[in-house]
Amino acid sequence: MDLSRFPRRRYSHGATPLEFLPHFTKALRASCDVGGGPNVWIKRDDMLGLTPGGNKTRKLEFLVADALAQGADTLITCGAPQSNHCRATLSAAIKEGLKCRFVIEERVPGSYKPDASGNNFLFRLLGVEALSVVPAGSNMLEAMQQVAAELAKEGRKGYIVPGGGSNAIGGLGYVACAQELQQQFFEQGVQIDKIVVGSGSSGTHGGLLAGFLGNRINIPLIGIGVSRDPADQDPLVHKEAQAVADLLGLDMTIPREAVLSFGDWWRPKYSVPNQAMVEAVQLLARTEAILLDPVYTGKIMAGLIGLARRGFFKRDENVLFIHTGGAPSLHAYESEVLGLTRLPA
Repeated sequence: MDLSRFPRRRYSHGATPLEFLPHFTKALRASCDVGGGPNVWIKRDDMLGLTPGGNKTRKLEFLVADALAQGADTLITCGAPQSNHCRATLSAAIKEGLKCRFVIEERVPGSYKPDASGNNFLFRLLGVEALSVVPAGSNMLEAMQQVAAELAKEGRKGYIVPGGGSNAIGGLGYVACAQELQQQFFEQGVQIDKIVVGSGSSGTHGGLLAGFLGNRINIPLIGIGVSRDPADQDPLVHKEAQAVADLLGLDMTIPREAVLSFGDWWRPKYSVPNQAMVEAVQLLARTEAILLDPVYTGKIMAGLIGLARRGFFKRDENVLFIHTGGAPSLHAYESEVLGLTRLPA
């Protein structure tokens, strides 16, 4: 698939590392009663560019290029109070000399605090131009369109970046990642049997799926939901993957059965910590010195661990974990992640 016809900005230098996790693999196997556990590899998309990386960077390379092509002077986006996506969008705006405004959805009542640490601190440090807070369930597109209308009255032009960067243009970032992985598998002589990826706004999962099918990469993608169960999540991923395939001009219908996700590790609510997440964050930190975040990657790795203990992965299978970043939000959950606060299982 030829991505060169789409405008793209570059915020990272070269491919992110593809690494084996020997100490984590050993620790995971020791905890598996069924099957003995897989070999675990990691794709370090937490090391992408934009203060300090994460999966949103790949999407923003295409989205910001589109914004610039349309003559925008301000990026408008939305997210939760500790949104990695908002932080990355603000970082991209700074790189391009643009302004940036947020609409923050308070998905858990009372969770937004102006003086909070983590990504919220970075919003202030990086200099977001304006930020509005709306209650859970608000129509986020309408809220962002209102911001764009306010800018238009000032003679400015806003560009709406969807939540999570998840639309067909943003999904191109993970088509590019699929191609990058294919090259790394070849160069490093690595055979991966399954890939575990976070499934939230669906841009990463759907973009990868379209990229894998379009490039004939026959490796199952296992989504771990961070906010929904499969009945609600899988249709979103399928829709995103099809939209990306259509944008690329592929004569392809995404098979429904190609979308697989699990929803067992996101509860009690999106962004609310649980004990499985804490175990996952601590285990990777203490075996490989790699940081996960409480909202996304901690729960996604909890899913990988949980599936391994169920015997979902065969012994000695090579399972790749896509690390989508998010470490700044750790500082907003220090007590929980250190095990000082009692949490649900």
